[in-house]
Amino acid sequence: MNHTEITITLKLFAAYQEAYKLPEVQLSIPPETKVSQLLENIISQHPELKKWRDVTKFGINLNFVPPETILKDGDEVVLIPPVSGGLNSFRI
Repeated sequence: MNHTEITITLKLFAAYQEAYKLPEVQLSIPPETKVSQLLENIISQHPELKKWRDVTKFGINLNFVPPETILKDGDEVVLIPPVSGGLNSFRI
């Protein structure tokens, strides 16, 4: 079977953590998934997060990344909504 899944750790903050009621979750996703597609999947499960779609930044393995970044097995992903104090005060 060619269609194996990869496993990532999704760290949750602010509105995302409120939606999941957890600080992080392990997810199995298809290979070649973009971090922006991961956000769309989360929004489909938690529609109340839709308002954060256009202002969320992405972090993978402690680095900010563009939305088209492809996720790899074992990646640690952070979805970063706006936080009080702005992104400069946010530490991954």
